[in-house]
Amino acid sequence: MIAGRYRYVVVEGPIGVGKTSLARRLAEHFQTRLILEKPEANPFLARYYEHPSRFALPTQLFFLFQRVNEIRALAQFDMFSEATVADFMLDKDPLFARLTLGNDEYDLYQQVWRHLQPPTLVPDLVIFLQARPEILMQRVRRRGQEFERSMADDYLLRLVDSYGRFFHHYELSPVLMVNSENLNFVESAGDFDLLLERIEKMRGPREFFSLGG
Repeated sequence: MIAGRYRYVVVEGPIGVGKTSLARRLAEHFQTRLILEKPEANPFLARYYEHPSRFALPTQLFFLFQRVNEIRALAQFDMFSEATVADFMLDKDPLFARLTLGNDEYDLYQQVWRHLQPPTLVPDLVIFLQARPEILMQRVRRRGQEFERSMADDYLLRLVDSYGRFFHHYELSPVLMVNSENLNFVESAGDFDLLLERIEKMRGPREFFSLGG
């Protein structure tokens, strides 16, 4: 159990914000099960960044099936026997679909979604990491993932906006909104301890954590 209270914690946020790194850090610290997205396994992703209109649908459907399979596998576990940290929530999949697909493709995506009937697992806590688009782009370029080299600045800008609107209306789980621009949870033990303290003290449905530069 994470911080003595949470059995299912999801770390979310746009590309480059550090959600996978933090999810790994939390799972290691609390010795929990770890569920991660695998963007490198998507054979269409690099081609999507180069030719968005051509490869948006296969890229999105691959991610949808991948995420649904991960959540279904998790749902088969006894959720009360072992705490779990994940770096994605299935609810955000339509966010990407609406952002990347044309109207006809989005209609097809919705038909696939309804046919799959994805399982609903509501997190006990969502940690929503935020940063300005220019900071995210710097991080994306610095980490040098081959499939991200063709990512357009405008795409990241629209993604950040979509995430902000999504979590502005999200009410299913408590949300800790974290400005990650001046925090490094992997290399700074102090920053990580500050986050753990905020998780432990969280009482309301929505709280905000930031560290001045």
